[in-house]
Amino acid sequence: MRRIYDSGALHRDDDEPGAPTERGARPQAARSINGRAWSDRLLPTWLRYRAVSVDIEVPQTSYPAGTEVPFVVTMRNALPVPITLPTDSPRPWTWYVDGVAEASHVDSVPSDDGSLRFDRGERKQFRRRWDRMFRVSDDEWEPAPAGEYTIGAGLSVADAAECGLYSETTVSISDQ
Repeated sequence: MRRIYDSGALHRDDDEPGAPTERGARPQAARSINGRAWSDRLLPTWLRYRAVSVDIEVPQTSYPAGTEVPFVVTMRNALPVPITLPTDSPRPWTWYVDGVAEASHVDSVPSDDGSLRFDRGERKQFRRRWDRMFRVSDDEWEPAPAGEYTIGAGLSVADAAECGLYSETTVSISDQ
């Protein structure tokens, strides 16, 4: 190999694409495509929504009074291509307790549009805790009485439950 390089038999020329380049030299043009942009153009929104699953899990179904309720929200893209889901809010997902967003009667979710991005086959996990309180005003919280509560999580899209982008589980809170 050394003789070929020393002999000058191979010339290096930027104008000739078939000629070899110097070792360690950066190629003049990197040929790649933006997979996320192409998948967003080629896949309809309804198919992107069907490709994502939402699941919520709690470690146990019963909690004594005075303890927080931890839960894990898992979202998964089943497609082998990256996708972007358009959302109704800059906050792409939210959680609910008995239908109340983030256990707050005070509206804190902006109404602008946003998006949620997934790489191919990506799984996103979010860990949250409900402190067993409901927010009734900007500076006032009320404790939740003993009973059964439904904790849900879903993407910020219209009809998230019908699109399969919402999941819920039930926990019971008991007095000590």
